Amino acid sequence: MKRVSKYKVENGILLTLIALAIISVTTIYSAQGLLNSNYSSLYLKQGLWFIVGFALAYLIMYIGNDFLYRNVYILYIIGVISLVALLLFAPTINNARAWFSIPGIGTIQPSEFMKIILILTLARVINDFNESNSSPTLFDEFKFLIKVGVIVLIPAILTFLQPDTGVVLIYLLITICMLFVSGIRYRWFLFVFGFIALAIGSVLIVYFLDQQMFIDVFGIDFFYRVDRILDWKSGSGLQLENALMAIGSGGLFGKGFMNTPIYFPEPQTDFIFAVFASNYGLFGSLGLIGLLAFFDVKVISLGTKSANNISKYVIAGIVGMLIYQQIQNIGMTIGLLPITGITLPFISYGGSSLLSYMIMAGILFSISNENLRYTN
Repeated sequence: MKRVSKYKVENGILLTLIALAIISVTTIYSAQGLLNSNYSSLYLKQGLWFIVGFALAYLIMYIGNDFLYRNVYILYIIGVISLVALLLFAPTINNARAWFSIPGIGTIQPSEFMKIILILTLARVINDFNESNSSPTLFDEFKFLIKVGVIVLIPAILTFLQPDTGVVLIYLLITICMLFVSGIRYRWFLFVFGFIALAIGSVLIVYFLDQQMFIDVFGIDFFYRVDRILDWKSGSGLQLENALMAIGSGGLFGKGFMNTPIYFPEPQTDFIFAVFASNYGLFGSLGLIGLLAFFDVKVISLGTKSANNISKYVIAGIVGMLIYQQIQNIGMTIGLLPITGITLPFISYGGSSLLSYMIMAGILFSISNENLRYTN
């Protein structure tokens, strides 16, 4: 075995991130024609967030993931406290208490960082369980799942109350993906999915049979959330209709950089894919989707090559989160899925979301560094 340089990142991951950063900044710059003058510098801010994010990613690689694993429960407590503080002290923005407003910096959304904290916490819990139980019984796994459920349920409830159903779904998907590779018996998944199906079915029965009873039991806020999901096709509205027209106007090759002819809300965040598609057309959109898929494959490959089990659990959570957000964001932009406010990772504007993704990138850098530290 020959030792290589102390810090090294797999080129496929690093170069793809750089390409996504360039696409993000230029597409946000292109979207400024759809925004008022107060947002004319968003692309510069996004570029700055990327610079800070890459520095943070390399700092995490320098520190090492072991430091994060050792202190993950402290991070989890800090994350939960921040979610509680949101409900108590945060201003209401867009009918939600999801952001802290910090003068001179902007807004910070703790739930974005909670996704990463949850991945690290679950990875630590799963790894500790497997190391202490070489042949776990059904009861051992049941106690383990109860512990996992409590860990996930606390931030899920707090985030749901903001309200932010989209992030709650991400929490749950992260958990399912990580448990799937944890080694527990697959019969638990049949039980969990059956329970979820029963719960959703019961809620829907009440919704369709007596909507007033539904409001009395679950509240008006939850009624509107369910109603928006179930009626998303007929209630598409200006945002989706105009975004679809903008995408269609791009044709095969696009209308060119900074040429999005039709206005639609949130072009820099939720609907940034529509801006890109109108600029670069079908072939450009397929290229972007291919680049995102390439990144996902490289991350999956990183997990398969890792000799560290806890790294495999972390990557399972990261891959589940990324793929879901990519499918959800692009799917809602082209009218195939309900609009949930999920952003496109590494592309959409946002300081909190981008920094959380770059923290995730730092974790991947650290895992990559472990894999490349020694070579034949």
